[in-house]
Amino acid sequence: MALKAAGRSAARRRAREIALQALYAWKLAGGDALAHARTLQGWERCDRELAEELIGKIILQNEILEKKIEPHLDRSLASLSPVERVILLIGTYELAARPGTPFKVVLNEAIELGKSFGGTDGHKFVNGVLEKLAGELRAEEIARARQTA
Repeated sequence: MALKAAGRSAARRRAREIALQALYAWKLAGGDALAHARTLQGWERCDRELAEELIGKIILQNEILEKKIEPHLDRSLASLSPVERVILLIGTYELAARPGTPFKVVLNEAIELGKSFGGTDGHKFVNGVLEKLAGELRAEEIARARQTA
């Protein structure tokens, strides 16, 4: 059973990595992000349903998600690296629209994406912003987690 859970977890992590790469390309050059995602190495091993949801919904809700992020930044959204910006979009979408994914998982996955794809300390910046957003979007879940700790 734990092996199956580990496999699902790895497939979801790969889905986030593919979504990051596809959304990054979309942010820089436009085009069909989902078609691009399907050409990326590892597509066949990822949670395709999650990858498709992240890519499709983030593109559709881009402006709404960016408006959620902006109040928590210490600089302009435009000044962020494209990688940090996309990681924040993925994390914000998951915090706002996927309540079944625990906030700690969302933050951890964003940190891992930042370490793998971002600049030297980009993951720390992403974590700080998403922690503030989690406090806003998942206040009850965070309160419950603190009570059981």
